[in-house]
Amino acid sequence: MDRFIEILQTLARNGTRTALTALSVAWGIFMLVVLLAAGTGLENALLYQFRDDAVNSIWIWPGQTSRPWRGYRVGRRLQLTNADHDAIAALPGVEQITSRFRVRSDSTITYKDRVGDFDIRSCHPAHQYLEKTQITSGRFLNEDDLAQRRKVVVLGAEVVRHLFRSQDPLGEWVDIGGVAYRVIGTFFDDGGLGELSKVYVPITTAQTAYGGGDRVNAILFTIGDMTVAQSQELATEVRRTLASRHNFDPADLRAVRVRNNLERVQSVTGTMKVIRAFLWLVGLGTIAAGVVGVGNIMLVSVAERTGEIGLRKALGATPARVVFEVLQEAVLLTSVSGYAGLVSGVVAVEILEWSLPANDYMQNPEVDLGVAFTAVGVLVVAGLAAGIIPAWRAAHIDAAHAIREGA
Repeated sequence: MDRFIEILQTLARNGTRTALTALSVAWGIFMLVVLLAAGTGLENALLYQFRDDAVNSIWIWPGQTSRPWRGYRVGRRLQLTNADHDAIAALPGVEQITSRFRVRSDSTITYKDRVGDFDIRSCHPAHQYLEKTQITSGRFLNEDDLAQRRKVVVLGAEVVRHLFRSQDPLGEWVDIGGVAYRVIGTFFDDGGLGELSKVYVPITTAQTAYGGGDRVNAILFTIGDMTVAQSQELATEVRRTLASRHNFDPADLRAVRVRNNLERVQSVTGTMKVIRAFLWLVGLGTIAAGVVGVGNIMLVSVAERTGEIGLRKALGATPARVVFEVLQEAVLLTSVSGYAGLVSGVVAVEILEWSLPANDYMQNPEVDLGVAFTAVGVLVVAGLAAGIIPAWRAAHIDAAHAIREGA
């Protein structure tokens, strides 16, 4: 306690200088915490885009050829079919697979006297896994629905609210483009209002009822537990398979559009690593400025206390003891001010998270436990670093010369 009081008295001799130095350290930790929390919020916002889609999935859309190939002209529009779906399903590594056929845009859904204009998707049962559809009542589509071309439908929560309000929709019949469908299930989706306004029907039923033949507009499939490199190899194999079936150059990236979600997530993660490293660099740079200030104030303190330190050494204080005492002052100054900055940063982040409106650029900015412990470690190291040079100088003060100067 005596030593603690002595340190406080020493720092209080130059209160303004000590306060400004402490503020610089606190500001450095404050900025580090806030910047890292903002980086976390940005990362959460980017990853939030994948919240309602399977991350380990590949999506395929037909495009338009941009290269000549074996006598075929440039500019051909490709059309995927059920046979393409089956060919891709047979490839090693493909797990859950579904195709979509787009029901004509003028098809509305009607229940009694209520009419709604919603996005109607025809698909396979595996679509539930690709879109992370959460069934809230009844069931999703199954293989029997496809095989028998049943006129059944699964409704999103927003569709149910609009058409049925508080009424239970299961077993009721709705009209879609002049075709009656029985409601077999309802669902919820984390994708928000847009996804909750979807209507799912069996793809075979839609192809028959709306003149689709064997055409599909997109093919989606999951790839299991693969690395990014393996998923890229599979995507290339899918492109080669479709190229052989539709006679286009496998290197023609416009002929078939491929979206590898696993690759996209890796890209986001890689970008965030760079951003996080930059934020650490900025935060540590601010802390370093504070540490330099602590080092300077300790050098001045040692110079002002030359006589006192000389007297201590004359009375038997070892160089190690002198070093320890100086380091104590530096660590105490940086720790207290840094802790104040840490607490202030956490409070600021909590206020930001509470007041931040919903947006696509920042989601749940937060300070995790690892960052807090790291910041504490930075404080201790910064304090030691700030006191090393002053402590070394204090340890090498000549006792007799110091006493003469102090007298």
